Amino acid sequence: MNAAPADQIRLLDLQALDTRLGQLAHKRTTLPEHAEIASLEADLTQHRDLLVAAQTEESDTAREQTKAEQDVDQVRQRAARDQQRLDTGVGMSAKDLENLQREVASLAKRQGDLEDVVLEVMERRESAQERVTELTGRVESVQAKVNDAVARRDAAVAEIDAEAASVTKEREIVSASVPADLLKLYDRLREKQGGIGAARLNQRRCEGCRLELDITELNEVRAAAPDQVVRCENCSRILVRTSESGL
Repeated sequence: MNAAPADQIRLLDLQALDTRLGQLAHKRTTLPEHAEIASLEADLTQHRDLLVAAQTEESDTAREQTKAEQDVDQVRQRAARDQQRLDTGVGMSAKDLENLQREVASLAKRQGDLEDVVLEVMERRESAQERVTELTGRVESVQAKVNDAVARRDAAVAEIDAEAASVTKEREIVSASVPADLLKLYDRLREKQGGIGAARLNQRRCEGCRLELDITELNEVRAAAPDQVVRCENCSRILVRTSESGL
């Protein structure tokens, strides 16, 4: 393939733009905020799960407390009725009064036991409420950190995308000035050779594979016409000759 030396040199400009686009794409996917957000979101999920568990416990103990207080109230009301009957003693035999006294005493003990249960449940509910308050604060704190990291990531991505858009426009202009067949070869090699399709021959060294050309290769390059498209024997990339090639 033949192409004017100026067109070949423009490949270096095109390569620089493509390299920058590759760098920007890599930078976009490896922003430190990505890992930071992933870590924070994992923490947030864990804290939310703990919060849900604490809220469930608080809700359960609230129902348990209500039930225990109702049991106490029922026993209290029954004891009050029995005590009233005992105080009046109307129409009751001595044995009935004795039995009623025992029942009142039993109800008093039962009421005391149930009140202890209420106190125990209240303590557990208070502990659950404190846990809910603590975890709510943690969730809010981690969420704030997530929001901050997301804002920083979005700002960084927007900046990268803006530069990438500018570089892409510039690439369109440069690529339009390169002959179609030369551009096709360059793009094919760039895709095959890890993003580099054309490399400068600098002081007898290919800047694509970083290997120095041997004497035979140098002689072949020296003998090539200025408009001949030369390829590196080692990496197959287009070798662009300049005044610094060392020929």
